[in-house]
Amino acid sequence: MRLKNISLSYGMRVFKALSEEPRVRILHLLIQNKELSISDLEHILDFTQTKTSRHLSYLKNSGLVGSKKIDQWTFYYLLEETSEIIQQILKFIQKDNRLIKDQEIYEILHSNRELAKNKIQDNKYGL
Repeated sequence: MRLKNISLSYGMRVFKALSEEPRVRILHLLIQNKELSISDLEHILDFTQTKTSRHLSYLKNSGLVGSKKIDQWTFYYLLEETSEIIQQILKFIQKDNRLIKDQEIYEILHSNRELAKNKIQDNKYGL
């Protein structure tokens, strides 16, 4: 679903959500990587669990982010209907060094996970 028009109050919620750097960084990571766990975000952003949770709660209450629980993990994602407006806004700052560094850290984290997963699988099958 795509937003065609937004109300003034919804627009204000979006801009308030974007008024703090940690939330912008979280949104940028969610746009780039579709969904992330709170643990992923803590490691990438070097935030405490409390700080990460607080900002995710704000984004969720603003109607920008959704979550789903799988076993003991909660994964966060950008709501489909807000994706276009957030992408358009963040397009202007996508070359920011901090945002680029966050994505580089994510890619290292993801790569290390894939290597570990393959190693476990190889050991499981005696390869």
